[in-house]
Amino acid sequence: MALTCFGNVFISILILSIASSLQFVSASSMEFQVGDTTGWTVPPDNDTIFYNNWASAMRFKIGDTIRFKYKKDSVMEVTDKEYKKCNSTQPHFFSNTGNTMFTLEHSGYFYFMSGAAGHCERGQRMIVRVMVQDVINDEATSDAAFSLPIFQQLCALHLLFFLFVALVY
Repeated sequence: MALTCFGNVFISILILSIASSLQFVSASSMEFQVGDTTGWTVPPDNDTIFYNNWASAMRFKIGDTIRFKYKKDSVMEVTDKEYKKCNSTQPHFFSNTGNTMFTLEHSGYFYFMSGAAGHCERGQRMIVRVMVQDVINDEATSDAAFSLPIFQQLCALHLLFFLFVALVY
C-alpha cells in the first residue's frame, strides 16, 4: 500500500511540475528585432528573401513582439494576397515612426511589407509564422493540487517528510 501511495504521489507531483513548467514557458514572451543589426531596410541586390530567411530562423510564439527599426520608411501588416502583389491600399496595420513594435496576438501567419514605393518588390517584405501553443491557465494549475483525493494529499505529505529526513541525514 505504501508503494502504491508513493507511486501515485510521484506521478501527481510530476504532472504538476510539468504543468507549472509549461505555464511558465507560455507566460514568457520575447522581443525580436527584425533583421537583427540590419534593421528594416531594402536588402542588398539579389537578396530578396533576406527577411523571410531571418523570420524562418526564429520561433515566434503568441505574445512575442517584433520591432522594426528604420529611417524614412514604413511597415504595414497586410493580407497574403496584398503581400504577393506588393500592393496594399488598406493594411491591417501601418506605422512610419521609425521604431515600430508589433505584438503577435495569434498563431498563424503575419505578412509584412514596406509601404515605400518599390521597396517591397526589392525584397523588403516578410512572412512571420507564429507557432500554435497549448495554453494552461492559472486556475487549472493551481486547482490541480487541491483536487487530489485526501489519501493522495496525505501520501504527498508523508513522501515530502521522508525526503526531508533523507536529506537531513
